[in-house]
Formats: sequence, C-alpha cells, structure tokens
Amino acid sequence: MAAQFKIWISLTSLLSLGSCVLPEKKVCQGITNRFNLLGTREDHYLNMLKTYSNCTVVLENLEVTYMEDHHDLSFLRSIQEVGGYVLIALNTAPRIPLDNLRIIRGHSLYDGGFALAVVLNYNKTMGRGTVELPLTSLTEILKGGVRFSGNQLCNVETIQWYDIVNADTKPNMEFPEPSKNLHCKKCHSSCFNGSCWAPGPQKCQTLTKLNCAQQCSKRCKGPSPSDCCNEHCAAGCTGPRPSDCLACRDFQDDGTCKDSCPGLMRYDPNLHQLVPNPDGKYNFGATCVKTCPHNYVVTDHGACVRTCSGNTYEVDEGGVRKCTRCEGLCPKVCNGLGMGNLANIMSINASNIDSFKNCTKINGNIAIIYTSIHGDLFTKTPKMDPAQLNVFRTVKEITGFLLIQTWPENMTSLSPFENLEIIRGRTKRGSHSLAITSLGINHLGLRSLKEISDGDVIITMNSNLCYTKKRHWKGLFKSESQTVKMDGNTDAATCAKQNNTCDRKCTKDGCWGPGPAMCFACRDYSRDGNCVDSCNILEGEPREAVVNQTCVACNPECQPLNGTATCSALGPGHCTKCANFRDGLFCVSRCPRGVPGKDDTLVWKYADKLKVCQLCHKNCTQGCTGPGLNGCQKKPIRSVHDRSRCGRRSARCPHRRPVCVCVATTTPHQEEKDHA
Repeated sequence: MAAQFKIWISLTSLLSLGSCVLPEKKVCQGITNRFNLLGTREDHYLNMLKTYSNCTVVLENLEVTYMEDHHDLSFLRSIQEVGGYVLIALNTAPRIPLDNLRIIRGHSLYDGGFALAVVLNYNKTMGRGTVELPLTSLTEILKGGVRFSGNQLCNVETIQWYDIVNADTKPNMEFPEPSKNLHCKKCHSSCFNGSCWAPGPQKCQTLTKLNCAQQCSKRCKGPSPSDCCNEHCAAGCTGPRPSDCLACRDFQDDGTCKDSCPGLMRYDPNLHQLVPNPDGKYNFGATCVKTCPHNYVVTDHGACVRTCSGNTYEVDEGGVRKCTRCEGLCPKVCNGLGMGNLANIMSINASNIDSFKNCTKINGNIAIIYTSIHGDLFTKTPKMDPAQLNVFRTVKEITGFLLIQTWPENMTSLSPFENLEIIRGRTKRGSHSLAITSLGINHLGLRSLKEISDGDVIITMNSNLCYTKKRHWKGLFKSESQTVKMDGNTDAATCAKQNNTCDRKCTKDGCWGPGPAMCFACRDYSRDGNCVDSCNILEGEPREAVVNQTCVACNPECQPLNGTATCSALGPGHCTKCANFRDGLFCVSRCPRGVPGKDDTLVWKYADKLKVCQLCHKNCTQGCTGPGLNGCQKKPIRSVHDRSRCGRRSARCPHRRPVCVCVATTTPHQEEKDHA
C-alpha cells in the first residue's frame, strides 16, 4: 500500500474559478489498496478518514471501499482533483458524496484501463447498497475509461460519458445498466438530454464538450462561440482566459493554466548562456511550486519526485534532497557481513558473493578467509571461481572492516578492490579495520583508497609484497591513535633488486604497485588516473589544457590549433577559437533557437559572416536568417482547397496551421490577395 501521508502546501487557486483566489489547499498522497480490508470495517473507515480528510488534490488514487450507512462520508466533499484513478467498490453506504470532484487525470489506471471504476456496491444478502453517486462536478477524465458493474445506482445510466472522457484515446467503456431499484426517481425536466446524477434541478449533468460551438477546440461553458474555453483548460471554464479554467489540462501556475511550468534555467543575453531562472518553478502533480515538499526529492528537470530514477541518486545539498546524476554506476547500498541477511555469516563465499553485484557501498564487513576461496565440505559450500571476486570492483565504501587472509594464487594484487575509496571502521576485527595477511600478492593495487576513518591497519606475512611503506598509511588515517603494523613482507632491498619499484612518473611519496596508474601522486601531470609526462597542449588528440597539474580535454566546440593552445580550461567559454559558432564568450554548435530568456520570452539568433551569433529582430517570432525584419523566418503557409471554408469568418486552418491560403478555385492573383 502506498504511503498515506498528507502534505500541506500553499497552492494558490489550484483550481481557479473565474479570477477568484481559493484558500490554501491540502494535497494527499492517496492509496493503492484495491479490495483489501484494513483491519475491521471501522479501522478501514478511520484509515480513509485520516487519508482523505480536507484534501483538495489526491496525487495518486482515490479508493472509497467498504463504507457503510452509518459512516459519515462528508470528508469526501473537499476532493476536487485525482491524479490517478477513482475506485468506488464494496460499499453499502447509500450515498458517496463526491460532489466537488472535477477532474480525474488517470496517471495510473485501475485494472489496466479505467480511470473510474464503480463496482460491487450492492450486497444481495443484505439487500442494501449505494444508490446515489452525485458526481455533479465531474466534467473531465483526461485518460482512461469508466466501468460500472454489480451496482444498483440510480440515474448514472443517463450520463453522457463521452462528454467526460477523451474519446480520441479510445478508452475502455463499460457503461452502467439501468437500475432495478424501484425507488429511483427520474431526472428533472430541465436537464439537457435527460442526463443527471440524481433527481432535482441542481443535479443535472453539466456538458462542457458535446454542446460546444464548432469553433471550440476543447471545452466550453455554453453553446455560443464566445463560450469557448482556453486550450489550457480542463473540466470547463468561466471565461475565455487561461485564468478562467475550472481545472488545468497540464499545469497551474499562480491561478493561470499553462502547458509547462517556468523553467529552472533561462537564457541570459549578457552572459550568453543559461543561468538559474529566479522565477523558475518545479512540477508538483499538475501544479507549479517554488519549492518541493520536504518529503520529496528535487530533480534537475524541475520536478518534485518521491524517488530518484534513471542514472541518478539522492543527495543532500544545503538541507535540500536532490537527485544527482551518477558518474558510472549509481550508488547501491548492500548488507555486508554482520548486517541484515548476512548477520550471522562469517565470511564471503560462493553462496553469497553474488549478492554484492553492482554494490557501491557495503554496510558492514568483508572477510575473505580460506573457506571463501576453497569451499567448505562441512557446510557444503563450493569453491569460488576467482573471477567472482570482480563483483567488488564497483565498491567505493565499506562501513566496517576489510579482512583478507586468503587470495587466489593467480591474482597478483587486490585489483577487485581498486575502486575502494574509504574504509570507515565502524566495526572492527579486534582493533583493525584493514587486515591483509599471508597472501602471495606482489602489490596491493588499492589505487583509489583515500581514507581509513577509524581502526588500525595490519599488513603481515605477505612474502612477495612490495610497493608499500608505513608513512603512506598514516596519511590515510583520521586519528593520531590509529596505527599500522607491517612485517614479514618483502624487504625494500629485495624489491629493488627485483625492480618492483614505483614508476618514474610517481613522486617520492610512493605507489600502490607498478606502472603510472598506481602512483600516490604524479611527478608531472595526470590524465584519467594515469601519470603522464605532458599534456596535449599544442598537438595530439584530444587537445588539452592543464588544470591543477591535470590534463583536461578541451571542449568539443573548440577548434584544434597547432602552435598555440586550443583552450585554457574546461568548458566552451575557454576556447581560443570556435569550431562552429561563437555566442558571446562561448563556443556553440549552433546559435540559440527559441531558447527561454527573460520574462518567458524566446531568444532567437542568427550567425553572421564571421560565425558570430547575433540577435534577431524583436519581431522575428520564428527565428531569422539575417538582420532586421527582412531576415525573419516566414510562417509556413497552408493551402485550403475547400473554398466554402474560406468564406466563413470562423474557419480554421487544417491541423491548426498558423496561416491559411485558399487555392481551390482562385487565380494566383486571388491567392495573393487572400494571403494579404
């Protein structure tokens, strides 16, 4: 079952009625419980009461189930909008008062295709059930169909459902059958086409689509051409403006319906680049908000979400939870020894090593002992394939200790742990957070290790081990009380005789093993973790610049140059010469085309003879190819072959083309006149 918490946020005029400003709204998460009964029926009722009381917007699903005739359901009257589906099932309460529900968005659908499912609301044994479902305000279902079955509801068979649903999506429709209840009363005579939700003149169905003038593209408030709603409206309107909508088709921003929220970034004409937009807002359901609720996560795309998805993970930045793009694999926290399902397991072995696949953080310990590699007849644990140890190549953090007492003979280093950055030592093996003993390796290969937060280090009885010194370990410690013990390893003289010494590109600080990729620090420069003698400043591919003794590739928009530096630093603003175009101080692949600028205006530019981006004339709304009004891009022209349509003042172009020219029975001269 989904979380049932509630979120208070200020949603000014979430569902605008005319130009009025509605009071603060309450947004509820909703539930996905289907037919499950939560405890007793009274427990179930109290849970519903807690979930939906005072809610105006239900972000997910609205489920009204197991309600009985003695239950007070007046709390449902506040609900105006549902983001998912509405399920009304297994109720015997005579009336379900969803009088103010205006729109069901159908982001999630019941049973694969229904935005509104009203089922089994009649108990044959008891001879009781729900009789009245006064959805008098419901005028829009954006996605999904309706299902009615197993009910004895009055009047719902009279509803014009295709005025409510989106017929273009071909929704599944299971229409209600006429009620067999002899107590049902007919619709009031004033109801258009005899459609109503209940008897009485105030219970007639409000039509907002089937009774509209031909000129209306979406919904309307009456049959006149002047009654058409704005295209951003849903559920109807009180006037022609986007601020007159009863609900918004896409997003509501301070009482005005829009197709998108103000972007988090805008084009700055002075800096010639995208900068944070002070008026930017996040998408939260169908509403634009300045900040996301505290229990939601902010994405770079401008949305409030409950969990990060894709190649992103959750981080805390200044008290705000954000989704940050992963560099490589996204963090995956796994239980180590002593934790969770491995709480009573003594070592890593062939039966549990696959549980560490794609883990970046291990919460607990790692211990590799004799039975890990060679198996255990007593516990019937098989031998481990040495290649299985490569599962640890994704691990960057161990919160406990790392103990290695046995290692495959064909592996000369601890390379499966080459990306391990930190050992926290929150749990220790005795006093040790790192213990490496009695191995046949000749170098450690822990080239990414930067910190041992707590605990001592012991590296002993590794008869072939070179490339390690005590002074280096002390640089990884966070406390003066931490110690390192090293004995029984290969002595320095033997290592030198065997030429097992650090690469010449390393500093005197030392290294983790042979080669320029194992240096603690580089004597000259580094590139992608390898020490190098020089960077590709004047020649070579890719061209580079030096930043903090590191070779960094020039931006692809920089033109490679010989004899002079191609760039001075990272980014398209540090090129010596542009490969394509220059926009202010920045090299770009093309000049801005309709990029959001200040006050939600669009920025258009063209390239001059020097390939420098210049602003189009302010009246060029579709871009331009040169300066002035003469350089403006022309709007596309659509020919209309039905001459009769051209004579109608309200005629529209097919497919809503911006300009129409009638050509069927006209001469070229007449076409030109019509276009003018």
